[in-house]
This record gives sequence, C-alpha cells and structure tokens, in this order.
Amino acid sequence: MLVFWKEKLAFLATPKTGSTAYQEALRERADIVVSDPTTLKHTTIQRYNRFFRPMFRVAGADDIETLAVMREPIEWLGSWYRFRSRPFLDGNPNSTAEISFDEFALAYCQGNRPSFAAVGSQARFLTGAKGADSVDHLFRYNDQDVLIAFLKERLQVDFALDRRNVSPKKELSLEPKTERKLRRKLSSEYDLWESLSN
Repeated sequence: MLVFWKEKLAFLATPKTGSTAYQEALRERADIVVSDPTTLKHTTIQRYNRFFRPMFRVAGADDIETLAVMREPIEWLGSWYRFRSRPFLDGNPNSTAEISFDEFALAYCQGNRPSFAAVGSQARFLTGAKGADSVDHLFRYNDQDVLIAFLKERLQVDFALDRRNVSPKKELSLEPKTERKLRRKLSSEYDLWESLSN
C-alpha cells in the first residue's frame, strides 16, 4: 500500500494486479509505504477502513481517497496459478507445478479449498465481506494507460513501470464445463468487473 498524504490518495495493493511494479516506481514519491508483512502490504478496503482510515483521521486527514486495480477474474486466477508454479514451491502444499489450470479452477470452486487454491477473492478485497465498502477509484488491470495517466496528473510526477514479480508461463486452458462452473463461482467478481467502465 502506498499513501500520498498531500494528494489525499491511498493506493491499495490488490494481489496479482501489478502492485509491486507501482510500489517500486512510486515509493520515493509516497509519504507512507507499506511493503511488509504481506497482510499489511495487501490491506483490503475493509481493513483499511477499520484500521488505517481512523488513524489517518486522527492525524488530520479524514478525506483520503482510495485507489485499487482489478483484474479480469479468470485471468486473475490464472496469474495465481502461474505464480504458485514457481520452482521454489516444489513440494509445498501451495505448489501448482504438478496440476493443470483446469484442476486448479475446480479446486477453487470447492467450499473447502485445498491450500494451493486458497487465493481469496478480488471482490471481497475491494468491497469487504458484506460488499458494503467501496474503493473510490477502481481501475481495470488492462487499462494501464488510464491508471498511469490518472496517477501522473494526481501526483504531478512522471514515472515508468518495470515488470516485477512476473509469474512463469503456463498453459491456462479450461474445459467448457469447468469454465461454466468457475464463472458461476466468480459471479460477484464478474458483477464488479462489469460495473467498471470499458
């Protein structure tokens, strides 16, 4: 998470949406950089509203807006699948190296997910457990130019992104039956995704 105090903006780091690249590009410009531990780096909107917002209010900033990025839901799961196939996870219960994306998707659809498929939910990250919270500025991952233009204007800074935390390439095919099941499971994700302007 990055906080720009004078510009009244908090950039929440949705996992698997390029947040590390933005953090590296803008950390010198930010007033607050939360990069560790992971649970704080990837502070959800609900956690931000519960803990960070009151703290900032006490410090005199009760009007900080939030910003985040959302990725197309199946593409987002594909990024998690590829990320967890990295060699250093071999033999770890979180490794996806020995399973197909189809198997990963079916595991994600289970009520009690195995650890390798326990990757959370973008909708929950961005709207809270009951869907009552909201991010002020929510950008689609594939609209990087729009997000970069917004940040350059808001922060009055020029910057370039380097690719960071890139996942290995892997086949991301799904059986039609699996894709239908997955899309039903991801219905709240797609509702949020479709609500964003193209």
